[in-house]
Amino acid sequence: MSRLSRALAALAVSVAVLAGPAWAAEPQPDPWSPVKRFLGEWTGTASGQAGEGTVTRKYAFVMNGRFIQELNTSRYPAQEKNKAGEVHEHMGMFSYDKAHKLIVLRQFHIEGFVNTYRQAAAADGREGSLVFDSEGFENFSNAWKARESYEFLSDDEFVETFELAPPGKPFQVYSRNHFKRVTR
Repeated sequence: MSRLSRALAALAVSVAVLAGPAWAAEPQPDPWSPVKRFLGEWTGTASGQAGEGTVTRKYAFVMNGRFIQELNTSRYPAQEKNKAGEVHEHMGMFSYDKAHKLIVLRQFHIEGFVNTYRQAAAADGREGSLVFDSEGFENFSNAWKARESYEFLSDDEFVETFELAPPGKPFQVYSRNHFKRVTR
């Protein structure tokens, strides 16, 4: 090997050794970034098929930070649209699907329904939106489709829209909740 070849080889090794830590130090994107903004306690107004009401919600990391749990209670007093009134509760769990590189949302409803959603592209492509489309249901017809959409008005305010689509029909708004942050 000539002197020039050895010098070039030494230079290449030096560059690789010096550049190696720089490549390794590159931060990986946070898979939770789309939903971390939910963390904390929220309160707001609810409107839709069940009438007008109030809603409280809490989001927190659980199980060593592997999941984000959502606890929700919506209260609809007796009213023209809903003579008996009602209290709706559901618990949701956000998980990160490494294989598909997206967030999955599973919701367990007091009525016995379990909805599974996968993160989708925002319908309008806006940065401040997050959309989940149904993948399947337990204890409900899988011929139906559901969508949970979140529009972030600020770090401390968002609007959630829940839509349902009967078989072969377009989505229709079932409920809309407007949340404001109480605590982080």
